[in-house]
Amino acid sequence: MEISRVRAFARKAAGSRTAAVLAVVLAAVVGGWLGLALGAKVDTPVGPADIGMSISPSLRGETVVDVRPLGTLKFNTHDGPVRLGLTIEAVHPDVAEDIIKNPRWADRLPTTIETDVIEGLRRLAVRAALFAVAAGFVTGLVVFRRLSRAAWTAGGSLVMVAVLGGVSALTFNPRSIAEPRYTGLLTGVPSLVGDARSIVTKFSEYRGQLAKLVTNVSQLYEAGSNLPIFDPDPDTIRVLHVSDLHINPIGWNVIKSLKDQFKVQFVVDTGDISDHGTKPENEFVKEIGSLGVPYVYVRGNHDSKSTQDAVAKQKNAIVLDGNAVTVNGLTVYGLGDPRFTPDKAVQVDGDSSESLLDLGRTNALKLAPRDWSRSKSTSAPDRIPADIVAVHDPTVGRGFSGYVPLVLTGHVHARSTQLMPTGTRLMIQGSTGGAGLRGLEHDEPTPLTASVLYFNKKSHRLEAWDDITVGGLGEQWIQCQRRIEPDPGRTIFPESQQAPSPTASGGGSPSPTALASGANVPYASEVSDGRRHGTGRKP
Repeated sequence: MEISRVRAFARKAAGSRTAAVLAVVLAAVVGGWLGLALGAKVDTPVGPADIGMSISPSLRGETVVDVRPLGTLKFNTHDGPVRLGLTIEAVHPDVAEDIIKNPRWADRLPTTIETDVIEGLRRLAVRAALFAVAAGFVTGLVVFRRLSRAAWTAGGSLVMVAVLGGVSALTFNPRSIAEPRYTGLLTGVPSLVGDARSIVTKFSEYRGQLAKLVTNVSQLYEAGSNLPIFDPDPDTIRVLHVSDLHINPIGWNVIKSLKDQFKVQFVVDTGDISDHGTKPENEFVKEIGSLGVPYVYVRGNHDSKSTQDAVAKQKNAIVLDGNAVTVNGLTVYGLGDPRFTPDKAVQVDGDSSESLLDLGRTNALKLAPRDWSRSKSTSAPDRIPADIVAVHDPTVGRGFSGYVPLVLTGHVHARSTQLMPTGTRLMIQGSTGGAGLRGLEHDEPTPLTASVLYFNKKSHRLEAWDDITVGGLGEQWIQCQRRIEPDPGRTIFPESQQAPSPTASGGGSPSPTALASGANVPYASEVSDGRRHGTGRKP
């Protein structure tokens, strides 16, 4: 009897100790978060600017640069549930002017900024630890009303801050500085995000990129309301990729603004400029003539031959349908969609995935990357050295895998990209027209999307791109995400010459179905209009 009582008492004591430890840990976490939220803030000089630094709880690890009133820049700099916020409180005009005009100052800027940032982060870390400990102690005192428990809670808060700091430092990603995500005014995108060519050529120089960002901000403040737009780099060809306007006139406003702000040399439209392909809708395409730059177009499944003819009549328009054109040094091969299906309830011949894939593969035999040898074993002398293929349906686009560096498509109203095993990149654009009237069928309007592509003038290869997303009807926001091509000069191989995929069964190349599933994107021909609307939410 006595033994059972002792065992019961031991279990009760052990349970109470576990509950007490859990309570202390919970109080330490809550107190530490409160301390970070309330006191982890410092002001520090960084180069020509006074920067406010803060640490706050967040579901994802990132660094946010607030450049009001222009917008914000976000960088995926680290992992862990903390956000580092940087706010430009002021820019000293005399120092900023020296940076812009004095080469010697600019040479010293990377080291100066690095030193200032490290010092600011050191002060921020100390302040965060002190406030976390203090808030943890107060939380423990309020909850437990015992000094000993409050001391343990304060120690737990300190450990929490140390762990978060260690995780953030160990997972720091310097590459993120080259791929900012911008949200704000359209006019601020080119100046704040920077020039793609300089980012690509100096990608490894992290400190230099940080200095470039601060210099851009300094220029903006120095100019005041006259926001500067960087001159186009002579070694960069800028192409605007749009798709699926679906007779939404707002799409033309987006195209014109992006063409002006990013100094685009020509536009590639991958189809569905119309909605039902009727003659009255042909009036919509007359805006092409006012753009002032070449407009390369391929027919979509919502575009009739009448639509295609109407586009061909416009000034600056270039219609491709089984042929190629060279614009600003880039050779674009285009192929119109073989179907005309404005009503998806109507089935037509050639609408299957295999038929569309075979269409792409058949046309791919006309092409060859520029770096292929002209021997009989690789490419015939009459093959087209295409830099870009433009088609409407991604399923057709996958048929060109291994014969061209870049394939541009649309159709599914959801932006994505896939680097296929052959070295060919497939880029699927969302809807530059916000899916037309379909964009209003959901809880939130479908956003308008387009991309600015940056090509090397000598190699003709894609080096970077900016994904632009504009809020749908009734919304007022814009986001720009910079992407860097990791290996612009990669070799392009036909599927027959590929090495076997580690995840593929057997010894052959991955099947088209495997390629599709690898990108987490279904065959476009298998997606109904009701699903081709994107998320409709702000990224």
